[in-house]
Amino acid sequence: MADSALSRRTFLTRSGLLGCSLAASPLITPVSLAAAPWDQRLVVIILRGGMDGLDAIRPYGDVNFAGLRPGLVRRAGQPGQEAEVGLDLDGFFAMHPDLAGVMPLWQQGELAFVQAVSTPYRDRRSHFDGQDLLEAGTMGLGERRDGWLNRLLQLHSGVAARTAFAIGHGDLQLLHGAAPVSDWSPDADLALSPQAERLAGVMMQDDPLFSAALSEALALSRLDAEQVTTGAGSAAQPQGMPGVTPGKAHLKLAEFAAKQLRGDTRIASFSLNGWDTHSQQKRGLGAALKRLSGCILALKQGVGPLIWDKTAIVAMTEFGRTVRENGTGGTDHGTGGAMVLAGGAIRGGRVYGRWPGLEEAALYNRRDLMPTGDVRAVSAWIMRGLTGTGQTDLEQQVFPGLQMGQDPGFLR
Repeated sequence: MADSALSRRTFLTRSGLLGCSLAASPLITPVSLAAAPWDQRLVVIILRGGMDGLDAIRPYGDVNFAGLRPGLVRRAGQPGQEAEVGLDLDGFFAMHPDLAGVMPLWQQGELAFVQAVSTPYRDRRSHFDGQDLLEAGTMGLGERRDGWLNRLLQLHSGVAARTAFAIGHGDLQLLHGAAPVSDWSPDADLALSPQAERLAGVMMQDDPLFSAALSEALALSRLDAEQVTTGAGSAAQPQGMPGVTPGKAHLKLAEFAAKQLRGDTRIASFSLNGWDTHSQQKRGLGAALKRLSGCILALKQGVGPLIWDKTAIVAMTEFGRTVRENGTGGTDHGTGGAMVLAGGAIRGGRVYGRWPGLEEAALYNRRDLMPTGDVRAVSAWIMRGLTGTGQTDLEQQVFPGLQMGQDPGFLR
């Protein structure tokens, strides 16, 4: 078990290979062809920085909404106010205009949102603490050192390193733990001179594990270099899949995830930055939403229609933001937020969650959207449907202390 958990990042960190940059090194992932314990796919995207769920999914039907955010969102038709409230979803909520790319998914019932949700995190408003709690999946800080996705894997037999991928340069605590997982990071580059390659080979020739890992790292590095140079590898992509676009790191993450999900991988997770919008939120949030939209579309195209029908994407953030716009055209750290769900397995075309209202007395601490749901319960019900994990295990092992409540029916 410990051997199969060896990642390329771990290998390079431990071995201290000569002449390579650890920050840009390819991660060595042992290949396992063990059967996956279930057939559905789950993609978890962590939106780091605290996405403003009230701007992404605008409750324009609430009479208090426009008055709380006069500079961010304006009602269409007001004198001198040309901005629209967004893309209407159901007569009460509207989607931010920069999510327009995924509107067809909403219309096809493959996109949904959950409003007024949060983790149990309250009041301290720290990104670090909020993200730690989000990925630990516990009631309080410091209760567990592993992550909830890893604890899910620990409940199933047949899990191998390639069953789940942590993708990207950042640390993904939600996949930390005893179960084997694989790591991958884009733009990896293992550059060794021929002399250094020979020296590393001699150093590791008596250790089968590290010798094989070195060979795989070098092979992957050469393959990446050839693909960058020649464009090779595109023939293996499904028809219509977008190629990797230089400077579009988020698409590389999604495209790599899709490639793995077409094979043995059942869980992929990565994070997207850029959601901390204290000022000039119109510009910052719009760009972040476009990246999220691009990732979702790249995943759909990348996995192809058969896998897409078995896929659920869950995008979540550490906390929401204040309901009132601040003096610099942004919003500050809040509590209640929103989740984004997508995929052919999602019962979409609806906004889930119990809306608490935006009257001052209904707000959390008279400043934040009151959470009426738990992001862990949303995730638990989706994992219940995808993996068949028992509710008791989800409430006691994966998310200790969680009460899942009644199944909202997020999946088809």
